Amino acid sequence: LAPRLGPGRSAERALRSPAGMLLVTAGLLLAVAAGGRGSPAPEQESPPGSRFVCTSLPLDAAGTGCPLPPVPMQGGALPPEEELKATVLQLRETVLQQKETIGSQREAIRELTGKLSRCEGADGKSAAGAWKNEVGKGKDTMGDLPRDPALVIDQLSRTMQTLKDRLESLEHQLRANVSYAALPSDLREMLQRRLGDLERQLLSKVAELEDEKSLLHNETSAHRQKTETALNALLERVSELEKGNSAFKSPDEFKVSLPLRTNYLYGKIKKTLPELYAFTVCLWLRSSASPGIGTPFSYAVPGQANEIVLIEWGNNPIELLINDKVAQLPLFISDGKWHHICITWTTRDGMWEAFQDGEKLGTGENLAPWHPIKPGGVLILGQEQDTVGGRFDATQAFVGEMSQFNIWDRVLRAEDIMNIANCSINMPGNIIPWVDNNVDVFGGATKWPVETCEERLLDL
Repeated sequence: LAPRLGPGRSAERALRSPAGMLLVTAGLLLAVAAGGRGSPAPEQESPPGSRFVCTSLPLDAAGTGCPLPPVPMQGGALPPEEELKATVLQLRETVLQQKETIGSQREAIRELTGKLSRCEGADGKSAAGAWKNEVGKGKDTMGDLPRDPALVIDQLSRTMQTLKDRLESLEHQLRANVSYAALPSDLREMLQRRLGDLERQLLSKVAELEDEKSLLHNETSAHRQKTETALNALLERVSELEKGNSAFKSPDEFKVSLPLRTNYLYGKIKKTLPELYAFTVCLWLRSSASPGIGTPFSYAVPGQANEIVLIEWGNNPIELLINDKVAQLPLFISDGKWHHICITWTTRDGMWEAFQDGEKLGTGENLAPWHPIKPGGVLILGQEQDTVGGRFDATQAFVGEMSQFNIWDRVLRAEDIMNIANCSINMPGNIIPWVDNNVDVFGGATKWPVETCEERLLDL
């Protein structure tokens, strides 16, 4: 180991010496020990069959390579024993340093292992949950791949297959949805319009049914009320018959009795007249009052109290007034017997006719020609009206009895009037019929059963 030798010869002599051999052997043992105990390995492994060779290095590079015993200073050679002893001490120091390094590395590994265990225990469920769901049965790795490459590949394959199956399912659903959604754009609008129309029709039908139900209820109520009224009238009639106060054979078999000449006894027709261009009035009368029988009936409208009036006042003959125009009738009925009286009139030329007991006794014209009878007035039996429905004059009141007062809206034929007068037919008026519930009496006027038509004929 002479310092003056060249680098090659110095190395060769060092290797041949016992100390050099011991140094090589110790270096090999340290390299094997470091590799087996998990010290950081170099990135490139030595090729098979290679040997570890220590070479002498310059003094300033001793720290970067293999540790070597200190080189003695020039000028003094050590004995072999001392040199060997120094080498052994150096190797022992190197072994101690390596041992400390291995201990520190083990401590770092234990610390990292503890931290990893704590992370896996605390956050492994949330951090590695997604991976475990996809991978399936792998260990808790805190999101890292398992250490076994075969297991990683198998788990990745299964995950890829699962994702592929889900993707195919989504594509199938998407195709189904697209094929369905391509139609509805127009079809949905048509269906919505159709459903809207059906809904409106249904609501309309429901409204109609509700209206019909309401109308039916109203009609039923009105019909029930009308029926109850008719029943009450019949009950009253039955009660009157049972008491013997009345002996009416039918609703038209009655008479109105006006026994006194006053301004408060009268009868009133409930119905009114429509607009008329012709009429026929027929009634049965019996009166013995004098002078004159008074006013059997009068019809007044607003603005005209004498629209239609039949009157015998004082020593004057019976007169027919239409719109306050007067025609004298050749009738004589103040003998106290029953007489059948009919009067016809038409607005055409104001023509009129007068019948007594079925015979025509007089005719004329120019009685209020072309004047239609006004509607909506008041029809009074037994009194002459100076205003509509009132201001009666006792001197013009009718005294006696009357029955079968009927009005038609046309001129009856002479044959019909004759048949009515001789009791051949019963023909009630189509405008004003003689029925009990259409006649009210006031001021002491009364309703009584009337003699039969045949009995009235015998009285002529």
